[in-house]
Parts: sequence; C-alpha cells; structure tokens
Amino acid sequence: MANKRNGTLYIGVTGDLMRRVYEHKEGLIEGFSKKYGTKILVYYEEFTDIRDAITREKQMKKWKRQWKINAIERMNPNWDDLYIGLF
Repeated sequence: MANKRNGTLYIGVTGDLMRRVYEHKEGLIEGFSKKYGTKILVYYEEFTDIRDAITREKQMKKWKRQWKINAIERMNPNWDDLYIGLF
C-alpha cells in the first residue's frame, strides 16, 4: 500500500486482500496505515500457505526502500491502484 507514487509504503499480510484494502481505504483500522494515508494498492503477491506469506512479509520489511520501489515498478510501473482489478 502507498499514499502516492514514491510516497510512504506499507507492507502487510492478510487472508482477505479485498477486505483489508477496503479497511485501508476507509481508514477503519487505527495505526500506521491510517496515520500516513496508505490507501493505494500498488503491489501484492498471492500465497497458498499463510506461513509463506508471513515469511515474505518479514523479508520485504527488511528490504531497502529502493528494492521495494523496484518491485512495485516491475509489477505496476504507473503505480496504479490495483484494488479495482481485484473485482
């Protein structure tokens, strides 16, 4: 999640991406995402095993910022909101 192109980034894990993105967009959950307005889904990965998803989340949180931006731009070069495509 991001608040704008090259802006604040949020990395998280969920079992229900559509619900979680909706919560971000509506500011329903207190915390980092609400404080910084990270409401744009710019990147996501899907996993069949939650343990793999958690491992990947922890890995990515340790990445340098530029590595995160590079991953986003490989998947989504225009930083479009990918939420709409989930429907």
